[in-house]
Amino acid sequence: MRLPKTEYIKALSINEVIANLAEADSKAKILAGGTDLLVNMKHRLEMPEILIGIKSIPELSSLSKENGMLKIGSAFTLSNLLKKEEIKNDYPILYDSIKSLASMHIRNTATIGGNICLNTRCWYYNQPKLWRDGRELCHKTGGTVCHAIKKSGRCYAINSSDTAPVMIALDAEFTLTSKEGERKVKATDFFKDNGKSHIDIANDELLTSITIPSQREEKTLTYFHKISSRRGIDFGYGNVAISLKGEKNKGYSEAKIVIGAMTSAPVLLKKAASIIAESGITKKSIEEASNIAATELGTLTNLFTSAGYKRKLASALVKKALEALSEK
Repeated sequence: MRLPKTEYIKALSINEVIANLAEADSKAKILAGGTDLLVNMKHRLEMPEILIGIKSIPELSSLSKENGMLKIGSAFTLSNLLKKEEIKNDYPILYDSIKSLASMHIRNTATIGGNICLNTRCWYYNQPKLWRDGRELCHKTGGTVCHAIKKSGRCYAINSSDTAPVMIALDAEFTLTSKEGERKVKATDFFKDNGKSHIDIANDELLTSITIPSQREEKTLTYFHKISSRRGIDFGYGNVAISLKGEKNKGYSEAKIVIGAMTSAPVLLKKAASIIAESGITKKSIEEASNIAATELGTLTNLFTSAGYKRKLASALVKKALEALSEK
């Protein structure tokens, strides 16, 4: 399939990007790696009139430490992040999530900002135009139906980002820039449980950087795990990101367990996390946390895997992750 005709603008500064976004009035899309966007354009799922290239802007491909916090430019490629010792040593959960993502060839092009803003997916949406034309328009394509869950008032397409749950587990903050200035959004607030409008970013805003707090101030245990049909390339059936601060078997000052790739937004498992925070990691608490995890996912579709399988998978992912942390 060929790409539709589109105007291309190679931006050389953030200000140039912002000015073009404001003038385009929702008719433009940001092009960084393009590993997801260009495929969607070939399928006529996204039809921007303008593509604004941002990979030549130095600030967006930078990595720095500010007040002990890690700041990553949104156009930093995933492969280059894996080469950074501070990522591997200080943020192993982020390193593991990136390494699990797609293939080496895709990571060479794909960016961290692109994966955070990854479009949601659905069997009924991610199909060629000819296939979609045989069905009624869904919420994501401008209609009023959801083919996955009949009579649903919203879209249930799935957020398959592998870095999204990690960003929530690490208390990351995103900087969004527009003509109005900068806006800071916590990762917990950035991802929305709606497949059509799944991230908190306006048409005239650019995700410029990701800031992650230091993990050295307090003893922190982290873990990421993903299940997919094939180790590389495939989107996951599910993933889990866990961050625990404190002492093993003595309870934790903070516990976060996040399930991703099963719903329209990563799910923060508050009940499961509270069990671990109060009891520490024990055989009993692992069993209790993994059992209750399956009840915290809300409404599930049968896309990619059945709803029942997803609940069992969520429980298994949490159990495997906690057992792995127990051995550290």
